Amino acid sequence: MNKEWAELNKTMQLQLKKSESFADGIETFFVLRNQLIQALDELKAQLNRADFNAMPFPNANGYHSKTIAYSIWHISRIEDIVAHSLIRGDEQVFFAGNYQKRIGSPIITTGNELVGEQISDFSRQLDLEELYQYLADVKNSTDAIVKNLEFSDLKRKMTEQDKNYLRSLHVVSSDESASWLIDYWCGRDVRGLIQMPFSRHWIMHIEASIRIRNKLA
Repeated sequence: MNKEWAELNKTMQLQLKKSESFADGIETFFVLRNQLIQALDELKAQLNRADFNAMPFPNANGYHSKTIAYSIWHISRIEDIVAHSLIRGDEQVFFAGNYQKRIGSPIITTGNELVGEQISDFSRQLDLEELYQYLADVKNSTDAIVKNLEFSDLKRKMTEQDKNYLRSLHVVSSDESASWLIDYWCGRDVRGLIQMPFSRHWIMHIEASIRIRNKLA
């Protein structure tokens, strides 16, 4: 893991555990995410469109076995679902912004159910400019949600009603490769969701994307 990102993530986690350092933890969260979005912007500047569909590690056991386009879609959809449908309880950016049509995606899910060539085929269908705009809109909306949280909000746990609501939206595939996500998210409190998927999930997929870029160079 990138040492600076790992240290920021570790510091943020410690800060969010105590009321007296909570505000500092939120600021550390923003610093980390701004660095991560900058890394994705750098990939966009460095690579051509076909590179975002490339799978140089197709048989690997890890996020680098996917494509960069897939990873951007995946972290964006997961964050949008968790931030809006679980934490805030309002409409996802994806639907409010008509992003399925704008991006040209055949799915509305997180993409966990896609495998092998399905991932590269999916990646080729996406409008990269709109995908990056979606990523930015999701990040900004999540940052606004997190900025307005009180320390007491961090201990709020998800409920069975939350699980049923997510299932009703059909934004997580019923395939066993994806369906576990609902139980995973709803087994965490708000502080746990800030840590995963809002920070560590980004780190893992962006590092995988950088690994793909380096292989293509």
